[in-house]
Amino acid sequence: MIGATTSGELRAHNRVRLLRAVHDCGATRTRSQLTRDLSLARGTASVLVAGLAEDELLHEEPAREHARGRPTQVPGPHPRGPLALAVDVREDAWELAACELGGRTTVLGLEPHDGTPEGALGSLGDAIATHRRRLGHRVIGVGVALAGPVRHGGLVDIAHLGWRSVDVPQLLGPDVERPIVGLVGGPVVGPIVGPIVGPIVGNDTAFAALAEARRGRLRGVRVGLHLHVDFDLGGVLVVEGRPLGGASGMGAEFGHMPLTGGDRLCPCGAIGCWGMDVGANALLRHVGLAYGGGRGRAQAEQVLATSEEAVAANARALGRGVAALVNAHDPEVVTLSGHGVELYERAGQALLDSCGPGLMAIRRDHPPTIEGSPLGWRGALLGAMESVFDAFLTPEGLEKWRENHPDQGRDTPERQNVTHSTLKGAKPL
Repeated sequence: MIGATTSGELRAHNRVRLLRAVHDCGATRTRSQLTRDLSLARGTASVLVAGLAEDELLHEEPAREHARGRPTQVPGPHPRGPLALAVDVREDAWELAACELGGRTTVLGLEPHDGTPEGALGSLGDAIATHRRRLGHRVIGVGVALAGPVRHGGLVDIAHLGWRSVDVPQLLGPDVERPIVGLVGGPVVGPIVGPIVGPIVGNDTAFAALAEARRGRLRGVRVGLHLHVDFDLGGVLVVEGRPLGGASGMGAEFGHMPLTGGDRLCPCGAIGCWGMDVGANALLRHVGLAYGGGRGRAQAEQVLATSEEAVAANARALGRGVAALVNAHDPEVVTLSGHGVELYERAGQALLDSCGPGLMAIRRDHPPTIEGSPLGWRGALLGAMESVFDAFLTPEGLEKWRENHPDQGRDTPERQNVTHSTLKGAKPL
């Protein structure tokens, strides 16, 4: 065990390993399976589970199906255990959810906004503060996904909304702590304050890619390419399960590369961006409707459902760009989320027909698989959740939880099966 020099350090390390395994498997594996997966002695696993249950981090329930003999136990989230608040801030609305160990997610709010930084983030900050007060010590941190490049410190630029160097943590308000963790995969740059490990602010495509690597098609894939399509397009390379953030954290911007030969001026300031030809804005423009500023989602969805010509044009542009990126990065799998799933379902052949000729000859015999994400639109939200648990599931994070954990939580549901949400009065996804 790297870094463990005492029995206490080894125990702390194994506590993290066990919680991480429960989280990554979605709280579906039995204690005996986890014991085998982690190469633990049976007695060691029993002691670890008992200690984590005492700290209100794990709770066991009998497996739904088990062989004869003693019932098999499944470790899962404790009814008073840690919760990550996750947010997906789109160009026209934000969605807020509470996420348990294991990934169970419950939507707490979905609200439209006016497209301004103050209008979007002010109301969001109020909602986060309200739920933090309600959930009390259970909230371990906040992850926020935004539809634009994010620089260190939480500064975001969303060109289609006219946002430039918007300080996200500041606008969320004083009830949401300043960030202490970098972007996806970034290092901890400060101590955990109380039970809070955020806000962790990141790009929506990078977060969607992180979720895809943890709970989607890119799990176990060494080199993958993830593309997220909303009003426009974002993309990022995923290596060994981690989206590549770049030198300043702004690496998920393949949509701002001139991959399709266009000559339109993008709101980002560049000419010919790929994202000008793929996404809801491109669908609206194709049929002559107004676009931009985060407006027209309903109309774009109608175009997506009814206009074969507009959908095919989007799919062809998507395919041409995919070919260029495959030539450059050699991914094993290309995954699509957001509207990318619908584009692939409705015009997959047009996408493939456009992609094929753009591939180098040596790649055509064995091109990468292109697939719609099984996570659909939930990737950014789930990736924001994963970023919070990544910061929390450390020996330091668990020790801080133990030090600051009160005897009784403010939102303490009755015990229930781990497959059910531990939040009262809320409907899981």
